[in-house]
Amino acid sequence: MPDHSIPVTVLSGTLGAGKTTLLNHILRESGDRELAVLVNDMGSVNVDADLVAEQSDISAEDEELIELSDGCICCELRGDLLDAIGALTREPDHEFDALVVESTGVAEPLPVAQTLTLGFDQSDLDPTEFYEETGIEPLEGCHLDTAVTVVDAHQFWESMHSADVLEDDGTEKHLGDLLVEQVEFCDVLLVNKCDLVDEETLTEIESILEVLQPDAEIVRTEHGRIDPDELLDTGRFDFERASQSAGWKQELQSPHASAEEEHGITSVVFEARRPLHPERFAAFLDEFPDHVVRSKGHFWLAGRESEAVTLNVAGQSVRVGYGGEWIATLDPEEREAQFEAHPGLEELWDDEWGDRGTQLVLIGTDLDHEALTDDLEDCLLSDEEMDADWSAFDDRFPTFEFPEDEGEGASDDGGENDHDHDHGHDHTETQEEIGLAD
Repeated sequence: MPDHSIPVTVLSGTLGAGKTTLLNHILRESGDRELAVLVNDMGSVNVDADLVAEQSDISAEDEELIELSDGCICCELRGDLLDAIGALTREPDHEFDALVVESTGVAEPLPVAQTLTLGFDQSDLDPTEFYEETGIEPLEGCHLDTAVTVVDAHQFWESMHSADVLEDDGTEKHLGDLLVEQVEFCDVLLVNKCDLVDEETLTEIESILEVLQPDAEIVRTEHGRIDPDELLDTGRFDFERASQSAGWKQELQSPHASAEEEHGITSVVFEARRPLHPERFAAFLDEFPDHVVRSKGHFWLAGRESEAVTLNVAGQSVRVGYGGEWIATLDPEEREAQFEAHPGLEELWDDEWGDRGTQLVLIGTDLDHEALTDDLEDCLLSDEEMDADWSAFDDRFPTFEFPEDEGEGASDDGGENDHDHDHGHDHTETQEEIGLAD
């Protein structure tokens, strides 16, 4: 990274976690550093920006305090985010050494990081498609340096199991789902409001955070008080590493006994090479185990031999989505290209079913591994059902229709040996709620 490149720190966290309090603390304790600040608020009036102006040396009229209101920087304001940063950095005599971005409480950090990484043109990712879609030119002189997620220790378990649904740009998401996404994509996890919970609760929260995001540094804070050096110009962020650092991905790629078993936090990896009965598996999801706080992967439903389906569970949110076509459905030439790109695939290949199968990871507290595995195995087709007409099974899972050129290979949301099933197509917006854990 060039010496003159400005480091950007992004603060994420649910509403009320303490992001603005943290930001004000950073501004007050930044020493000789000159900081620029960008505050995003979903409302038409940017309350957080006003609070920053009131409690710091930056005034509301200061050119180095930018407000992005009435939208979210992870979706409809992505272009505005880059435009605002560009306006700051293009000032010939700008005097700031670092930029801090406070996301709105409903923002997902991954698309924000993607926007900044591609927009700054500082990674090995190919930004061409992004530029063609947005018309935004890359920015020079900036780099995404640190991704921070602030977690409210006092409200953590309530948020994780909350049935509250948030709306962002027309998309509905459970609070627990958003919280998990924010935890899984960051370099630093600040467990804030530690003074409001006891040591046992803190230890349990830290244990689940470590399983959800093994690579992040976890720091306890009260009132957002932390040495700014731990969050500014750290050099921590790497997009490719962050994209693969979520605990569920690491468990699927290399299952191992959880280091947090002493605190009751464990994970179960379920793999099967015969299909799931759609009726029994839907019933399992309807009564999803309370102790599982996170589950992700892909599965094979009987009667759907051409496509994989993805599972995404976080707290009370149970969603399924289109996982792309199985590699077994590709024409021989395309299939051979997949074998060449992913040599480990041949070892997994079944002579009859190809790459079809199920891979799921389940993370939670006090899990009964044997009972959970038995329940999932009960969802598989019996020997008698394997010989039956699969199309006769009751299937209430949603159907997914895409143009033929978009359906090549199942999603890599849990592909063994990390072979890329989806060929770069993003179908995350097609995920649908099919049931809620009680």
